[in-house]
Amino acid sequence: MKTFIRIAFATTILLAGPVSSAFAFGAIAVNDEQGMAADEAGYGMGWGSSRKEAERNAVQECKSAGNDDCKVAVWFEQCGAYAGDRVNYGIGYGSTQKAAETMATKDCPNCKIVVSDCQ
Repeated sequence: MKTFIRIAFATTILLAGPVSSAFAFGAIAVNDEQGMAADEAGYGMGWGSSRKEAERNAVQECKSAGNDDCKVAVWFEQCGAYAGDRVNYGIGYGSTQKAAETMATKDCPNCKIVVSDCQ
């Protein structure tokens, strides 16, 4: 009986250990032309085990949402953000969503966050 309890306890500890994301990278692709309001910009999020895979998935997601001219705006390992207005845009990344959004609006104070996300 003691052996069973030890095995059950060890299994529980192993299963409850730190969980890592299956994806190492994220990316945001956008279709945001000058003169377009932030809420009109099209975008797609992508995830992958490599930067290239995340970027490819983001562009594919952006295009599948009905956007024609999608370009990768930012890639990230934890959190990413894209902000824009009719003329300017900003990108950000960081360890939290708030940090990514703050970075995206730092150089573009009149921009509105279009999309932000974390793994």
